[in-house]
Amino acid sequence: MTGIIMFGAGLLLLAVGYPVAFTFGAVALLFGAVAALVEVLPDPGFAIFAEEFLGMFSMMPLRIYAIMTNTILMAVPLFILMGIILEKSKLAERLLESMGILFGKVRGGLAISTVLVGTLLAASTGVVGASVVAMGV
Repeated sequence: MTGIIMFGAGLLLLAVGYPVAFTFGAVALLFGAVAALVEVLPDPGFAIFAEEFLGMFSMMPLRIYAIMTNTILMAVPLFILMGIILEKSKLAERLLESMGILFGKVRGGLAISTVLVGTLLAASTGVVGASVVAMGV
């Protein structure tokens, strides 16, 4: 029953116009706080008290900061920027056109050229998202 209410609250917030990320976060925080205040915890055998459960919310900023300072995730926007630069400079489009000319007479030549260009872009960027941006935009 709680899941249905959470789903309805999420749909209501989305229908009102809140962004998806804020909707998911708000619904999760709201129902977590209500569960802590009413002491409706998933398993009372763990002996978690409401104060300790609410204390876990104070750890959220630390976790968000730890995720944002992850060195691997810091490079992803730069790879996406590289994909956008490849697309705006028409380099990816010219590469796809030249591969299309090369494999145009072969049966399935467009598919072969798309796979080859995707392979080249994936090898150069290292991130699938940048390759998708470069080929799809």
